[in-house]
Amino acid sequence: MADGAAADPARPWLAHYPPNIPAALEVPALRLPDAVARSVERWPERDAFRFYGSRWSYRRFWEASGRFAAALAREGFGPGDRLALYLPNCPAYPIAFFGALRLGAVVVQVSPLYVAEDLERLLRDARPKGIVHLDLHAGPIDALPDDLRPSVRVVGRLREFYPWPARLVVNRIARRKGLHPDLPRRPGYRTFAEMIGTPGEPPRPPGDPASEVAVLQFTGGTSGRPVAARLSHTNLLSNALQCRAWFPVVPEGSSVVLAAIPFFHVYGMTVALTYPLIVGSTIVLELRPDVPEMLRLIDRHHPVELPGVPALYRGLAEDPNVGKYDIRSIRVCVSGSAPLPAEVAKRFESITGGNLIEGYGLTEASPVTHANPIEHGRRKPGSIGLPLPLTDHRVVDLATGERTLPPGEAGELLVRGPQVMLGYLDRPEETARALRGGWLYTGDVAVIDEDGYAFIVDRKKDMIDVGGFKVYPREVEEVIYRVPGVAEAAVIGVPDPSLGEVVKAFVVLRPDAKVGEAEVIAFVRERLAHYKAPRSVEFLSALPKSGVQKVLKNELRARRVPAPAPTARVGGGPGR
Repeated sequence: MADGAAADPARPWLAHYPPNIPAALEVPALRLPDAVARSVERWPERDAFRFYGSRWSYRRFWEASGRFAAALAREGFGPGDRLALYLPNCPAYPIAFFGALRLGAVVVQVSPLYVAEDLERLLRDARPKGIVHLDLHAGPIDALPDDLRPSVRVVGRLREFYPWPARLVVNRIARRKGLHPDLPRRPGYRTFAEMIGTPGEPPRPPGDPASEVAVLQFTGGTSGRPVAARLSHTNLLSNALQCRAWFPVVPEGSSVVLAAIPFFHVYGMTVALTYPLIVGSTIVLELRPDVPEMLRLIDRHHPVELPGVPALYRGLAEDPNVGKYDIRSIRVCVSGSAPLPAEVAKRFESITGGNLIEGYGLTEASPVTHANPIEHGRRKPGSIGLPLPLTDHRVVDLATGERTLPPGEAGELLVRGPQVMLGYLDRPEETARALRGGWLYTGDVAVIDEDGYAFIVDRKKDMIDVGGFKVYPREVEEVIYRVPGVAEAAVIGVPDPSLGEVVKAFVVLRPDAKVGEAEVIAFVRERLAHYKAPRSVEFLSALPKSGVQKVLKNELRARRVPAPAPTARVGGGPGR
């Protein structure tokens, strides 16, 4: 039991904290880079990152991020300016991320899976002054309308992050896969090598870490359309320190973390990047989630911590070659972004000997709010666990959102804590709906038991969770409506044994239209990230509707059929 926990009847969950978890934390008034700078001072020669044979010590990484910040300043960047990161997990990401924050700029998180309309929509909302991307991803940026292309464009060559002789073959392999690793020929770009190769010291901007926006992280908001959550330095630092308090499995300055989940995802940003750096961990970067590659990396680097999503753990547990690799180094795995099936956790723990716990969070909370105890304390099957230190939760009635419900009754889950966002970017009405009276309304329906453990029982928001990546039906439906010959469309999630859910579309055609399933899927894949495209399409003569012509998705869900069995490689999912 945590010290003093039993003395707070308003927070019964504190009595169930493991003895090594504090009931309270002190969050210093620091900007996030200042907290990481402390690790640089403590462990300057320790590996901060490893990337396929290349190593970046804390000192080398920090010096590179400082030069990047100084180069941004020379390009006219200053506090409050926005820099989009359109990057996978590679050394360019943390260097640019912390370089921007050290300057006082705001990082705009953009998935490199986004193309065309996905990309345009986010850039139109965020309006970044600059963007950082790899040569492999130049095409979607080149294709942007002139008014959306950021004025400062930093291009990194993927091969430059590999050691010799591997870099000699990187481009050859990329071209064989249909990629085109060449520098763009448009004016206004800078190479990443130039940015980190020119000496310079970044200015130290003034600012209040509690009110200064550090990251714009896109999420579904309350409307189902992607909106940007404004996350402050205090939000992000608080959540990193909360994670540090909850995962005290290995001493600081000694852990190794495998970062297979992408940093552009809010969960990856906190649990696989900022929290590990604050405690002096070594982060092994995986370019994209791929189970065979993960097994090789685990066998080689012996990570202690492996944050991920259920699809990743299922893929590892079911890989036919898992027995050929030494994966017993893993001690801590925190599953987020989607419900964790009990059989997956049991199987994974049996082959690794580690602890796989389920947690919960959302973009608006930076993102972690709940987790089950790891080595000590009780884990309840099906529960997302207990609120992290400094986090409160309660459930309220669905009708008014004001009446607090007793233990055992289902209602909307509310959370509050220092990790909760400042609000949405340029969305005052949505902000007012999400943040009320100091509480964040999560949109999830939950039950809290007498011990303070929370159980998610339904989702108020009509979103689809594809292996931890959120898909908002409305944006997919709007694209399908533009397929020639389509009269009506509705999208739902259907069960998938690997990814949890995948997208299924129901389509009504116009008279005499000749449109097939493959055409609809291809049309969406050309315009949105591939995991948003339907895996299957069912053609109907009419969509079920209410008396006010609202599509009755419950009726569609009642007739849904499971998606086809997945391939053996989790890399075929949203991480590719």
